[in-house]
Amino acid sequence: MSTSKLLVVTAGEPAGIGPEICLALAAQAHASNIVVVSDPELLRARAEMTGIDVIITEIATDDIGKRLSDRGELQVLGFPFPQAVTCGRPSAANAATLLEGLRFAAQACLDGRFAGLVTAPLQKSIINDAGIEFTGHTEFFAELSATPQPVMLLVAGDLRVALVTTHLPLRAVPDALTQKRLRDVLQVLHLGLQSRFGLDAPRIVVCGLNPHAGEGGHLGGEDQDVIAPVIAELAARGMNVRGPVPADTAFSTASGNKDVVVAMYHDQGLPVLKYASFGHAVNVTLGLPFVRTSVDHGTALDLAGSGKADPASLIAAVELAANLK
Repeated sequence: MSTSKLLVVTAGEPAGIGPEICLALAAQAHASNIVVVSDPELLRARAEMTGIDVIITEIATDDIGKRLSDRGELQVLGFPFPQAVTCGRPSAANAATLLEGLRFAAQACLDGRFAGLVTAPLQKSIINDAGIEFTGHTEFFAELSATPQPVMLLVAGDLRVALVTTHLPLRAVPDALTQKRLRDVLQVLHLGLQSRFGLDAPRIVVCGLNPHAGEGGHLGGEDQDVIAPVIAELAARGMNVRGPVPADTAFSTASGNKDVVVAMYHDQGLPVLKYASFGHAVNVTLGLPFVRTSVDHGTALDLAGSGKADPASLIAAVELAANLK
């Protein structure tokens, strides 16, 4: 792993497991290259609660990158929460501070102060309960950076799954699946695999929307009317892309060799990946002007403060962020 890249990590929902899995980073060899955005007193309290031996050092924004952390230490940029944090009980009163920390971290990456951003999970519902419209990290960073088409890519070793639509109700997916959206997603994905992962000619397999990829139009027209024409167009322009392939075979050897599978919606692709490697996969946002990775799980409110949270996905997200180009 590279030891020269400085990364910023946002600790996520304070009532969830985010703070304690961030604390676990201090024991890793790459801890010296990490700055955490969170409430320092919350981190100290959670360390005492869970028995994690760590030194929390609060730094000012002017001190970013001036020194590396020692093993067992986390450097923290302080964003204190106005409401006392209780494990397992998110408070809408802390939502604005959470987003302030996210905004700072992303802007610092845009300004070149960090080489990448790693995010612990948020409780989206509590942010919306605070009266702040929030769909997710991906959409938030895209708006902040004026990115027209971010692409959500889940990575677990050689298994990669990209999504055409992300956090939408299932009944809204067909209307959102346009030729323009699919074309844009495939182009961003192709470029991202080349520029971030170093794949010169990435092999892309695209799922159909409907069972059996529409069964020649008998099970829905989206596959032959929307998906197939875009694939044919991009393949004619030199992209190594195939489909639409029935989703029930897209991940198998029946669909041929591939570097990534493109799913039309969230629960078409992610169950396969999470079954294969839950807790060890990494979420990557392609299309942004900076590296961004995240964990593959939620806030796990029921585990917060128990000391039982597994930091494997966050550790993997930090390692991948350090190695992406």
